[in-house]
Amino acid sequence: MNKKVAVILSGCGVNDGSEIHESVITLLRLDQRGAEVQCFAPNIDQAHVINHLSGEEMQPARNVLVESARIARGNIKDVRELRADNFDALILPGGFGAAKNLSDFASKGGDCSVQPDVLAAAQSFVSAAKPIGLICIAPALAAHIFGAGVTCTIGHDADTAAELSKMGAEHVECNVEDIVEDPKHKLVSTPAYMLADSIAQAASGINKLVDRVLELTHE
Repeated sequence: MNKKVAVILSGCGVNDGSEIHESVITLLRLDQRGAEVQCFAPNIDQAHVINHLSGEEMQPARNVLVESARIARGNIKDVRELRADNFDALILPGGFGAAKNLSDFASKGGDCSVQPDVLAAAQSFVSAAKPIGLICIAPALAAHIFGAGVTCTIGHDADTAAELSKMGAEHVECNVEDIVEDPKHKLVSTPAYMLADSIAQAASGINKLVDRVLELTHE
């Protein structure tokens, strides 16, 4: 039977939403491995909107669910509908949306909180002992999702790693092509564009993460 995997997106675009390459690589690898995928996103306004050509903030406001639908080709649901009972695993791609819309890590660092609907959905997978994959900056949510002592990676950035440690996470340095696994919590993380200089580099770690998350659904 094909595994069912939920993917939580955070908008559309590296600077204010989901990193598009990371999201597409994740969805592609899941499809290549025969998984059934459903995308979700919170039905909230983005923290702000960035012009990806100029890098400047712009108006009007945009909705995270509506913008995420661009990546999901319209096949997306409100994260409030996400229940671990209906899926075998959960994956969160990165992009600043994970640190601005799924949480406020970008502005508050180690004092951040996670968007309540996203947190409830993710913790339902923890309660069900089902695997979770966190990509790029998404491991910033790990300590809130799993609690203190969870092991994860964002790559090599010492300042960001220090903020994760402040929240109670155990950070492990990791190269772009590798993954870090926390067997106790069934959590897999990879740096992706925290380190990647190309889409191929990002894919090298993301593909390993997807493969390992799927393997963990059998354990």
